[in-house]
Amino acid sequence: MRAAADKPGIGSTESLRNWVRRDQVDSGQRPATTTEESTQNKSAKKEIAELKRANAILKAAASFFAAGLDRPHLRS
Repeated sequence: MRAAADKPGIGSTESLRNWVRRDQVDSGQRPATTTEESTQNKSAKKEIAELKRANAILKAAASFFAAGLDRPHLRS
């Protein structure tokens, strides 16, 4: 590992070790969350946050319009 890490662009032995571990996980040789699963989880969390914001806006709008229905209407 040390000899390979000394090559330009690698950085450190720890970087190389992390890349090897990541490859082992992604190829199914080592149990852990794969890169694809991690990307999907991040995407799902982002979508959930957007949907929660949209729900909050819709709840506020529904509350606002429901309050307007309770008010007596004056016709001129």
